[in-house]
Amino acid sequence: MTMKIRLIALDLDGTLLNSQKDLSRRNEKALMKCVEKGIYVVPCTGRIWNGMPDFIRQFPGIRYAITVNGAMVEDVEKHQVLSEEKMHWVQAKEILELARDFATMYDVYVDGQGIGELRFMENMDQYGLSPELQKMIRRTRKAVEDLPSEVARLGRPVEKVNYFFYDSEERGRARKALLARGDIVVSSSFPNNLEINAPGATKGGALLRLAAYLGIDPKQTMGFGDGENDMTLIQEAGIGVAMGNAVDALKAKADYVTGNNDEDGVAAALEHFIENW
Repeated sequence: MTMKIRLIALDLDGTLLNSQKDLSRRNEKALMKCVEKGIYVVPCTGRIWNGMPDFIRQFPGIRYAITVNGAMVEDVEKHQVLSEEKMHWVQAKEILELARDFATMYDVYVDGQGIGELRFMENMDQYGLSPELQKMIRRTRKAVEDLPSEVARLGRPVEKVNYFFYDSEERGRARKALLARGDIVVSSSFPNNLEINAPGATKGGALLRLAAYLGIDPKQTMGFGDGENDMTLIQEAGIGVAMGNAVDALKAKADYVTGNNDEDGVAAALEHFIENW
């Protein structure tokens, strides 16, 4: 007998949202049906909570969120942090200074606020960012002249550092240098980025922490994703679902591969697993 699913964790970009960063009507209806069945619907993203579209943050029934790749687990209704895994600001400053050795644009999340450098935000085309991503970054980042200095001035723990690249070979060199540190997690959600978190900040780890908080058996969870930063989510969820547009490594680890994000793949999988309960 199949164990009843009680919690669904959903990556946003490339997964729940289509290529235009919108929520399709079919996906919306599927999520509403889950909420009506008493299933927790949990955004599980590399974004900060305030960086999510309003239609996600205001979606009826969303009570919890896993943000910045698992660095934060939040009760968004009560504005309460349930768990956090952040980098010390000195560590983050070193990673930002390391970025200067490469042709990369970089930014950070601190206390739920995105912060970037003005020189990058005025020249995002040079780093291969899509128009949709550029729009999101402009909406969610505060611009400063010197980001490492700003991180030092704030002296606050950092949720995540982002690198963006135009050149894939440069991205590979930067990844190698970052991994050589041995004190961070390096992943990506787009072909041209790297995302740097504290060691405990993974989507899968955050899913397990939230499930424990809610008294839910991990076998009663589903996780949806498409990118490298979704790997732990797919592995730790009771049912790990990879999108049709997911990277091959994620598909290889998934329990189920659904349609792509422009074909309502999330709804298709939910209909497959949940419809007849």
